[in-house]
Amino acid sequence: MLGLLVTLTAADTCAAKKKDVKEKILYIPHDSRPIVNKQTIDVLEKAGIQVVSPPVELLGDRDNLGDPDLLWDWLNKNATKDLTAAVISSDALLYGSLVGSRKHDYDGDEVLARADLFAEFRRKHKKIPLYVFGSIMRTPRTGLASGYEEPDYYRYYGTNIFRLTELMDKQETEGLTPREIKEFNFLQRLIPTRAIEDWMGRREKNFDANKKLIDYARNKTFDYLLLGRDDNAPYSQTHNEGRKLLEYGRGLSSNTYLTTAGIDEIGLVLLTRAVNERAKTSPKIYVKYNWGRGGLTVPAYSDEPIDDSIRAAIQATGATLIDDESRADFILAVNTNPDGATFEADNALNNGKAREGTQFFADTIQDYVSDGRKVIVADIAFANGSDNALMEQLRRRGLLFKLQAYAGWNTPTNASGFALSTGLLSTRMKDNRIDELLLRRYLDDWGYQANVRKIGAGQLDWLAGDGRYEVLDDKRDAAADNCAILLEDFAKRNLPAFTGNDNIRVSFPWNRMFEADISFGQQRTEPSKVRTKTRK
Repeated sequence: MLGLLVTLTAADTCAAKKKDVKEKILYIPHDSRPIVNKQTIDVLEKAGIQVVSPPVELLGDRDNLGDPDLLWDWLNKNATKDLTAAVISSDALLYGSLVGSRKHDYDGDEVLARADLFAEFRRKHKKIPLYVFGSIMRTPRTGLASGYEEPDYYRYYGTNIFRLTELMDKQETEGLTPREIKEFNFLQRLIPTRAIEDWMGRREKNFDANKKLIDYARNKTFDYLLLGRDDNAPYSQTHNEGRKLLEYGRGLSSNTYLTTAGIDEIGLVLLTRAVNERAKTSPKIYVKYNWGRGGLTVPAYSDEPIDDSIRAAIQATGATLIDDESRADFILAVNTNPDGATFEADNALNNGKAREGTQFFADTIQDYVSDGRKVIVADIAFANGSDNALMEQLRRRGLLFKLQAYAGWNTPTNASGFALSTGLLSTRMKDNRIDELLLRRYLDDWGYQANVRKIGAGQLDWLAGDGRYEVLDDKRDAAADNCAILLEDFAKRNLPAFTGNDNIRVSFPWNRMFEADISFGQQRTEPSKVRTKTRK
């Protein structure tokens, strides 16, 4: 094995396009963020699959909600006979984008009329396998957590709205204490009627549209429907609607319809299913958790134990969960905290020092790799970034580029679903392509999200102009340049085989620091510094 060789060049891309492509999938993501758009597409293309996707200007973002009618036009023009599958975001085609699903001004009839276009599409394209994914609207815990992606009133009343719906959900499932009843009545008076009616009205439109989508799964309009419960909690309006939609879909096979916690990973999950179903394969997965709470952990931004979410993701990809690791094609190693807690990546605990469970989990990964097993790591001890202590162990042991896949970005379900899907597709990739994907995750999830982002945010006041973490504005370019320098330094210290550090570039496509678009050019490595053993 010649080690890590990253060659993301225009010539390389053109050469790949000239090859005889046996699979061609049409993919419409739910917005323009790099992780759900070009990074997801990159995984498929590295697996040798051609992806047809809308130009970025047609995809919604935080400020531009997108245009569903233009996306329908694009879909109809690009649904050619040579497609082997279509994987489509219902949020994009009903509202314009994921953010559009929360802030649009369409009436309910208009949304349902767009949903009916799926039936028309199916009549015209009976032979194209159709996979659809959508969201059950999220319930952010606070106005700040909403990231300016909810109507303006949520900034002021978001915390109260979350708590009100938390109590509403609990009231339906197990009842409220006298104290909670008083709090419930107080919140009803505190939140402006216009705000709560608007918010619940939007949710009603989304709920009705999702019922329509479930009907289409039932009558075989869709080959598969996956509904993700966007950021939520064990008691919340999202959880409330999720269990009611689960009941509405009762009787449908899990090979037809599934609802699970998460949203940003499920585009790649369904793309992976499309690939597996066409190949008529169902890779066997053995899941290994860190010791302690493990699979019983209810992670941040979720309403269910992580084991339930991972089982659902495995089912949705078309893979098979097994309980005998000796027969597994892949080991999915899940890094949870022994006490079941989930912290944010910028928490002081994420300082790189080994914690309870760090050594055990690193030993576990090393043992599997030494045995020649294909190991996928879902790093979910922290939300919105990697576990620095684990990554330091993997670096010291020379394991970073001996994995099949890794993810530690955003919510725990985002990371676990993305890692799983990437790992499943990795068998179709050469080792250097696997390493390219690992490098991207290490620069993004570990370098930027768990480290550079916090430092860069703390240095914003040094930069001229108006702007802040949530809305960079005048500071956008300077912040990007500063973070690129910080990331270069991180790479030199932690990824020494990655020699082209001066080629790292950072941008903030959504005018905020929460996510970064990180790019890098052609690099060189010394093989002995990266991999001493070829993957089996």
